[in-house]
Amino acid sequence: MNAFPFSDTDRIVYTGPPPKSAEVVIIGGGIIGITTAIYLAQQNVSVVVLEKGRVAAEQSSRNWGWIRKQGRDEDELPIMIEAARLWQQLVQECGEDIGLRQTGVTYLASSDKEMAQFDAFTKLAAAHGMDTRMLDAGEVPLLISTISGAFKGAMITPSDMRAEPSLAVPALARLARDKGVAIVENCAARTLEMAAGSIAGVWSEQGYIATSSVVLAGGAWSSLFLRKHGITIPQLSVKATVVATQPMPEFHAGAAAEKHLAFRRRLDGGYTLAPAGSHRLYLGPDAFRHAAKYVPAIKDDPLGTRYALWAPAGYPDSWGTPRDWTPDIPSPFESMRVLNPEPDAADLRTIERRFKQLFPQLEDVHFQKSWAGMIDLMPDAVPIVDWVPTHPGLVVATGMSGHGFGIGPGMGRVISDMIQGNETGHNLHRFRFSRFTDGSPIRLGTSL
Repeated sequence: MNAFPFSDTDRIVYTGPPPKSAEVVIIGGGIIGITTAIYLAQQNVSVVVLEKGRVAAEQSSRNWGWIRKQGRDEDELPIMIEAARLWQQLVQECGEDIGLRQTGVTYLASSDKEMAQFDAFTKLAAAHGMDTRMLDAGEVPLLISTISGAFKGAMITPSDMRAEPSLAVPALARLARDKGVAIVENCAARTLEMAAGSIAGVWSEQGYIATSSVVLAGGAWSSLFLRKHGITIPQLSVKATVVATQPMPEFHAGAAAEKHLAFRRRLDGGYTLAPAGSHRLYLGPDAFRHAAKYVPAIKDDPLGTRYALWAPAGYPDSWGTPRDWTPDIPSPFESMRVLNPEPDAADLRTIERRFKQLFPQLEDVHFQKSWAGMIDLMPDAVPIVDWVPTHPGLVVATGMSGHGFGIGPGMGRVISDMIQGNETGHNLHRFRFSRFTDGSPIRLGTSL
């Protein structure tokens, strides 16, 4: 049932070749890379996006499709509020229906502890002018028809949105191309070129590109690329499984989650389902190297992660994946054009069982397709968005920790202004590169 629409055999849409030079080279054709390119191009900055496989073929099209302010880390909230506005603007510009709908996000509470957490976030949301509010137990079945289960109440942000990830980023890539961005698929960035202590260019598998600015937005592959250049970040990747049902009568128009299951109405009339807070970590060299930094996260949610002894061949943290190469030979990024993990069988069973428990009256529900994706994580569940001090001219924008799709346009606009030396309009201290090496304690992001 692994029928995800992207694969390494898909037709190449953006064939290149890349230009010989550009003001900015972006490594990675996901939501962060593409939106950054859009905002740079709007300021007449020449940009090339290098994508080792296909645009949005990895996590940017495999996520739940939630565009939420609700439950965000306090330092992400201002950027996310901006991102929500930018999503609406971008959809108008691209003129395509990507399924963007303002149908709200709801979190269901089964305990007094969860209700207290929701109440605390509601107060934070109010300080940011959001429309988040609490619901009591009697309001839950009025919002989500036919749901069963003893819920204490819920938290809802009606202005939050949903969209179809597999439609959204490809549509934005077409918008970027129309604005003059050079996108090259099936073209891995192999190494950086330094001169006089700063970025001078990028060696790609299709040749050298001279540039003074590089944005690394490589998702699960970012740590591997950086390590080749002597740069270490404590990034890991975990596998999450998702399914899509066949079209069915609507029982909820938006996105919602309870302790065991998350669900979202789809543009095709079905629902996207996923186990809430469940993922699998493949134990590789980086997992052991950075284990100490993840202790706070493990203590906070000891049952959320399941472990596997080794990653399949070719994965970023597989034991056999090369950690060193030269620009004149194929890199690990060319060995696996699209990271397309198999859905987890245990998660599929959990999804089916819990969905039937929540909606027992829905008969003959069929899963049309299932897929999995590798989510790039940081120990505190917030990204790195910063210049690399040892490599002037290099910006790292990675570790979106499952939050990248919704906040993508906001981060893209911020990174664009960083590159141009403009004020970003936001306090980015929380996302600094040095926070894992300057002695700062790990401060976990909001785990809602």
